[in-house]
Amino acid sequence: MSLSIVKSVLPGGVIEIAPRGEIDVDTAYEVREAIAEVLAKGRPSRIELNMRLVTFIDSVGISAMVAGFQTAEVSGVKLVVTEPSRFVHRQLWVTGLLGLFGAPEPYFAGAATPEVLPGA
Repeated sequence: MSLSIVKSVLPGGVIEIAPRGEIDVDTAYEVREAIAEVLAKGRPSRIELNMRLVTFIDSVGISAMVAGFQTAEVSGVKLVVTEPSRFVHRQLWVTGLLGLFGAPEPYFAGAATPEVLPGA
């Protein structure tokens, strides 16, 4: 599986980087490059790494995220993870890195729209 990355500008000068697919030994550099590119173009108020559509991440991918966090921090920019998939959330929790990235709750499809049960 490949990796695609979409960058968006959110209100308040926040830049969202949203990878989709697998972040592994073959694609981790793309995450590092996306963060470096955002920082090279200016200093956003924050970078949000939206991990909702990441289906797999290995140790090289986690390392790329940490490197991106450190690069942003040196530039005076906070990098946080938003909406991690359950797999990403688990990997960050197991490695003890969940807090580093803002301790985000895992993304659950449909969680934003509460279900109304018939007869309730």
